[in-house]
Amino acid sequence: MNLLINLLSVFFVLVALLMVLVILMQRPKSEGLGAAFGGAVTENIFGAQTTNVLVKFTTWLAAIFFALTFGLSVVYAHRGTGGESAFRRELMKQQAAPVTSPAPATPQTSPVSSPANSPIQASPASSPAPAAQPTATP
Repeated sequence: MNLLINLLSVFFVLVALLMVLVILMQRPKSEGLGAAFGGAVTENIFGAQTTNVLVKFTTWLAAIFFALTFGLSVVYAHRGTGGESAFRRELMKQQAAPVTSPAPATPQTSPVSSPANSPIQASPASSPAPAAQPTATP
């Protein structure tokens, strides 16, 4: 998948650079930046119909540019979904596995104990041993 992304990215950059050069070679009506390359150069390479050839070439390059953009977005989206599902599967494996932690040997009591958690203490009235009371002697 990475090889396809790298290959499409290289073509994308090449098409973008070529499109910039072709657009700069076109001669505008006011003879702006196209005159910097010299009008005779493009006419000698492509012939007298330079503007028609450059316009057609720019159109084809623009179509290829947008097709590569769409292709790269599809490939990146497909790669993101595959990576996410693998990540999600790994998380599900970890959550499904029972968490095993060593149990403490003795129960620990919290420093603050509530009445519900504390052991029941016997009241003096219900104690099994009678309370020793001094008796009076005559």
